[in-house]
Amino acid sequence: MVRTTARPGTVTPAPSRGRATRRWARRLAAAVGLAALCALPATTADATPPQDGPTSAHAPLYVSDYGNNRVVALSTSSGDQTLVPFDGLVRPTGMVGDASGRLYVSDTGNNRVVVREARGGGQSTVPTDGLSRPLGLALDRTGNLYVADSFNDRVVKVSLADGTQTTIPTTGLLHPWGLALDGAGNLYVSDFVNDRVVKVAADGSGQSTLPTVGLSQPTGLALGTTGDLFIADSGNNRVVKIAEDGAQTTVPTTGLSGPLGLALDGCGGLYIADGFNDRVVRVQETGGGQTTLPSTGLNTPTGLAFPPTGTRP
Repeated sequence: MVRTTARPGTVTPAPSRGRATRRWARRLAAAVGLAALCALPATTADATPPQDGPTSAHAPLYVSDYGNNRVVALSTSSGDQTLVPFDGLVRPTGMVGDASGRLYVSDTGNNRVVVREARGGGQSTVPTDGLSRPLGLALDRTGNLYVADSFNDRVVKVSLADGTQTTIPTTGLLHPWGLALDGAGNLYVSDFVNDRVVKVAADGSGQSTLPTVGLSQPTGLALGTTGDLFIADSGNNRVVKIAEDGAQTTVPTTGLSGPLGLALDGCGGLYIADGFNDRVVRVQETGGGQTTLPSTGLNTPTGLAFPPTGTRP
């Protein structure tokens, strides 16, 4: 799914996927931080925080800097940028952190997922079998890692306890990208080539397609604490919100070009990896207040992640 052509951040699909896949190639051929919103004025005072508390003012935002083969952390308070010391990454994309402070990264160009231990610990490779261009990641509360195994058109679940890998039952996925889990264990998957988001029920009752209008090449997903699902609608250069009652709205933004990853800070802030503009922007979940986070040298930022609240300073 990821190879270099015109620029070191190009994301392209397998050549045999047909018209929708060629559209991806055209769209992404150009190249495919934080000031915590809780610290801003009272426009977010009524936002519902996560159950384990609001975002720390010192929490970093992790950014997979796809075109530079690295992960950086953007400071939430000072605008500083630091390099997260991963080794050997090639086109990193999806990320997720666990309650112990580990950070998992889809090392897409190497067809693997790597994890870095908390507090300066070492790096290791998550045991997986047969991944091909992994993208989005998600973790459940029982220690299972979900991987959007995009070139295999599937999602796999890996037990971090014993390394057991299983394939999530789905139908018709074409290059799945973003993943999100809700509190009940239902899995949401952005089905990139099919221009849709599907929901895989935790109770095993099957797969359904979310009722959305006009999606084009959806990428990153993020679930809010009140049940709102945010979708990076990359082909339309926008982010849409699907409310718990199913109503769809467009998040007010300005000048997005190829939005890819999303993250929520739990206190009203939505962060967008604005891939083709080589930046990360923050907006309020309810609209307005767009700012560009201070950063240096980003090249197609693709994935975003906050550390889980319990691990933050």
